[in-house]
Amino acid sequence: MKQCDVLILGAGIVGVSTALQLQKRGLSVILGDRRSPGEETSYGNSGVIGGPSVYPVTFPRNARKLVEIALNRSTAARYNPAFLPYIAGWLVAHYRSSAPERLEYVAHAMHPLMSRALAEHESLLDSAGALGYLRRNGWISLYRHSPSYEAVKPALELGREMGRVFSVLDTADACRLEPALNPIFRHAVHSQDIASVSDPLGVTRAYADHFRSNGGTFVTGDARSLKRQKSGWQLDSGEGPVMGREVVVALGPWSSELLAQLGLHLPLAVQRGYHNHFATDSSADLKHPVLDADIGYVISPMEQGLRLTTGVEFDRRDARPTPVQLERLLPQAHRLLKLGPAVEKQPWLGARPCFPDTMPVVGPAPKLPGLWLTYGHGHMGLTLGPITGRLLAETMLGETPFTDPRPYQAERFLN
Repeated sequence: MKQCDVLILGAGIVGVSTALQLQKRGLSVILGDRRSPGEETSYGNSGVIGGPSVYPVTFPRNARKLVEIALNRSTAARYNPAFLPYIAGWLVAHYRSSAPERLEYVAHAMHPLMSRALAEHESLLDSAGALGYLRRNGWISLYRHSPSYEAVKPALELGREMGRVFSVLDTADACRLEPALNPIFRHAVHSQDIASVSDPLGVTRAYADHFRSNGGTFVTGDARSLKRQKSGWQLDSGEGPVMGREVVVALGPWSSELLAQLGLHLPLAVQRGYHNHFATDSSADLKHPVLDADIGYVISPMEQGLRLTTGVEFDRRDARPTPVQLERLLPQAHRLLKLGPAVEKQPWLGARPCFPDTMPVVGPAPKLPGLWLTYGHGHMGLTLGPITGRLLAETMLGETPFTDPRPYQAERFLN
């Protein structure tokens, strides 16, 4: 039987980054997943690595937007009516967490992670020989209508106070930065302290390859086979049983199933999202990821083409794809940018694991000695994977962590 100091369940960007952080500190690590590294939630995102202060994705409070969502006509959010009874309690908690004073608390609580996220990525990218994926030219947020820009001003001001670096642009300035954009918007913000990567899957795979080249072991297996033993935690894998003295759950939207088996229930929900890649030519080339804020999508230059990512969809995690949002926003995206044909026949569908307060859970599992948690990163998994991996590694080893870990621990939902 293979044995290690730490068994990590989940080989997305969060799990792989955590494996590297523990390995750097001298621990033996086995990384397990049912698929190859990075092929689930970590594959489908905008590639953005956030800066010092980014407001979380919130429950809208604008009356017009609420009506659009209630009537299921919004491009930014959609729901399956039959699923509402199962998600209603979470939505109420999320709405309460979206109050202005609560958002300010979350922004400050996340600042120690956000302000160090890019540097931690750069360290791992450098050691993995993958700095070629990184772009440090920021991203651009577009506002087609003045009210939407006015609504975001308080968040921008708070961000400036917390160290964000950005420029407010008019239409002409934004089009000089991105000549392929059609001038159908009134305002723009260029966030210079935000980075991005050209292939999120490539980054995760590079981290996994670096982990293995340093002696780490990857196994395939079903996390639900995890059993507690006298000497640690055992997982049945395709290579036979493996044993870890301690175990880390980094299963993203699949974490709740395993933790429920162990008697731990935390308020995780899944926000589904879609993306599709589109061919491009010189007349529609982008240098930055672009947020079309009023419509609710991001379009990013990727190695596969221009990746258009949708807002959120509330439905069962494994329900059949219903890419209505993508179909609705495509005409608007074509108005903004000349897109070529779709690269894939079918859009990609993934699931973002989200807690109602928009912060991840990072730390020990209550009343389950030897079991650790790092999941629920929501829309910030790529950004936060390396830095939350560092925080968890420092906490597990009894080091003085770079920031107070208590705001991110599971106990906040159990009091």
